[in-house]
Amino acid sequence: MAYEVIVAGVGSMGAATCRELAARGVPVLGLEQGALPNPMASFAGRTRAIRLSYSEHPDYVPLLRGAYARWETLGQECGQQLLHLTGALYMGPETGELFSGALASAQTHELAHTRFTAAELQREWPQFNLPENFVGLHETQAGYVLSEAAVLAMIESAQRHGADLRSHEPVLDWHANAQGVTVRTSKGEYAASHLIFTTGAWTPEVLCDLPITVTRQVLGWTQPPDLRPFIADQFPVWVIDHDGPGFYYGFPHTPDGSGGPGLKAALHCPGALTTAAAAQREPLPADADEIRAVFARHLPAGDGPLIEQRTCLYTNTSDGHFIVDRHPVHDRVTLACGFSGHGFKFASVMGEVLADLATDGKTDWPIDFLRLSRFGHSRKS
Repeated sequence: MAYEVIVAGVGSMGAATCRELAARGVPVLGLEQGALPNPMASFAGRTRAIRLSYSEHPDYVPLLRGAYARWETLGQECGQQLLHLTGALYMGPETGELFSGALASAQTHELAHTRFTAAELQREWPQFNLPENFVGLHETQAGYVLSEAAVLAMIESAQRHGADLRSHEPVLDWHANAQGVTVRTSKGEYAASHLIFTTGAWTPEVLCDLPITVTRQVLGWTQPPDLRPFIADQFPVWVIDHDGPGFYYGFPHTPDGSGGPGLKAALHCPGALTTAAAAQREPLPADADEIRAVFARHLPAGDGPLIEQRTCLYTNTSDGHFIVDRHPVHDRVTLACGFSGHGFKFASVMGEVLADLATDGKTDWPIDFLRLSRFGHSRKS
């Protein structure tokens, strides 16, 4: 079969890209080094938060608006609600980066939100135990996406549209020139006009000299004595300032089990450096302490036995922003990596961005702030 585009890595970004290309009638080959879907990929863990109050850069917000609409469309196509808008609550000191950043973003983009004092937070959400200097911002158009279900839906949709997706076929080598690209895998060699790398934590193994690091992250679910106060109709997605770098975050309980077996929480902060090949996937003794720390301190009614743990990998850039750009040397190669632990929510729209770049060489979506040039990687003619 003749392919126009090869997508290396069929995780969240790769599956979305294969789906979009196939829907446009573009012959596409997706190569995944693990299973389809791959339980070792960074979308594992059943749910991922989604929010509009993005203080990181103003151009994330139009991308997010596009992502919300496309998650809805995907859910309609697969017959399952994937996007759940529970609202999100951001809590911390008023001058802290978490609260002030969320407030600035909400005000800048005229997003529906409500401010709360510490006393108001305790009255509205008595599940939390918060310092007196904490304030809160509640955003209504936020919640979570069923990440594993969404990637499976994108894979199945891509296949229905004619995408050729191959599992257990890692990329061993690749070459590109003015005429096209070739990719060698463990099972053969393929040619196409364009190559897209959406290889997540495996990116350093197939691409050299990119400013990214891979870190091990842990998340888990507790079994509190009573889960009823944490059901989504009365409990939002939440984010709490952390004394050190990053922040704690968690999700409401889903009685149908779609979000996991209990109450999910994690620390969003780059963990220990690792590689995709060497990462310790099994729980370590310190993992449970990291997960349960937020419950002991801020959510005591949610504390309980840790009934499930998962490990995922962040692929981090030095500034925390994504890399979405053409390869600095090869015009026929597109890069999408370094999503730094906050990329999944964008996957539905990123598939469109990457399909545009592969077929048209440009996109109308605002991605200039994600270019490699910010790291001093100039394009070579």
